Amino acid sequence: MTESQNMVELLARGDDALFEGGYRSGDFAAAHELFAAAETRAAAEGDRAGEADAVYYRGLTMHYESIVRRFSGTGIDAADIDAEEVLFRRSLALNRALGGAGVARPLFGLGLVMQVLRRDWAAAEPLFREALELVDGVEAQGDLYTCSEIHRHIGFFYAVQDVQLPVAIKHLELSLTFRERLGDPRRVPSGLAALGDAHLAHGQVERAVELFERAAQNAREVGLLSFWIADAERGLREALEARDR
Repeated sequence: MTESQNMVELLARGDDALFEGGYRSGDFAAAHELFAAAETRAAAEGDRAGEADAVYYRGLTMHYESIVRRFSGTGIDAADIDAEEVLFRRSLALNRALGGAGVARPLFGLGLVMQVLRRDWAAAEPLFREALELVDGVEAQGDLYTCSEIHRHIGFFYAVQDVQLPVAIKHLELSLTFRERLGDPRRVPSGLAALGDAHLAHGQVERAVELFERAAQNAREVGLLSFWIADAERGLREALEARDR
């Protein structure tokens, strides 16, 4: 196995461990270990692109760990938010030097810090929009999940801040399509539920019911963490109540 294949394998194993932790187990130890090993290897080999990716995924692992803590009722330390931001900024600096569509990943990561953790939508918006401009290049690299997430968080902006529900639905439909193309059933229910919320807010109740039914069933079948299941079931209840009114 070549050095580049070793890096690809480390990142792929880390990716699987990250999303297993974020969606099913709540355990991120393997992801932390694998991405740290990938960073060490890349730095030793002078692989700046690999180092940029490994540092980004270390930040993303911290982010999902914070999300699990928040929805499990555990607080998030300010120091952890700061550390996550530092990793994304390091990855951004490395990617800016390299050029290319890889810049989209840490831009998106910084947007997550601002929007999700710091609740600063104004700071997040330009980061997500710059990432969106690069989404075709990210797709060409085969990173369908980042494409999905960029569209997802642009969709949230149009659903919550600058409310334009047809635009939100367009982006959330694209986000779901990327998740389905990826073929990882752990990541689909959250896409269904987000799109369901947008359709429900837009008064398209039957479509919302359909999406939430699929989200709840898929989440239970895949064995997602309880808060992912609860979110889909919450949406389904709200959609059924709206249909019955």
